[in-house]
Amino acid sequence: MSTLPVARLTEGEYLTLETAAQYKSEFVGGEMFAMSGGSIRHSNLAARVLWKLGAQLDGSGCAPFTSDLRVRTPLGDQFYPDVSVGCAPIQNIDGSVDVYTNPVIIVEVLSPSTANYDRGLKFVLYREIPSLTDYLVFHYDAIHVEHYSRQPNDSWLLQHHHGEDARIQLPSIRCELPLGPIYAGAMDWPG
Repeated sequence: MSTLPVARLTEGEYLTLETAAQYKSEFVGGEMFAMSGGSIRHSNLAARVLWKLGAQLDGSGCAPFTSDLRVRTPLGDQFYPDVSVGCAPIQNIDGSVDVYTNPVIIVEVLSPSTANYDRGLKFVLYREIPSLTDYLVFHYDAIHVEHYSRQPNDSWLLQHHHGEDARIQLPSIRCELPLGPIYAGAMDWPG
């Protein structure tokens, strides 16, 4: 039995379709993948991270962005991270204002359907972004964050942060994320 080849899109074709679409799709390896919505808890955790980062970054030349802004990898793949942080000057492609190429921090909140993808292929592609210093993966069902940080030799170090007293240091943007206030109340929302 043979299988039909998958029709690949060019980046330009993806952008044309994405601009006209009523829902968001990510672009990986020439294919579009529709994004599903997040749970109430997922959305609340992302909002709390955004809020904590925004308060610390005010006036710094860096800013947090919501999942409405796409991040583009050097290979042309495009994603909507739950939260990202970019610093001036923001670099984009062809004057676009809805995608940028130089995030410093990317945050994903896990969900049961995306956990393997967020830790796997998505992180492999994010690592290609030269400006990226930290990748944070927030668990939705426990106070637990996987913190991947780029090392001087371009390898990545994984640290696990657990519990209300844990604090994540982000020296590249001079910020600290205390897990207690981020997770406070979030665990009460449906997951």
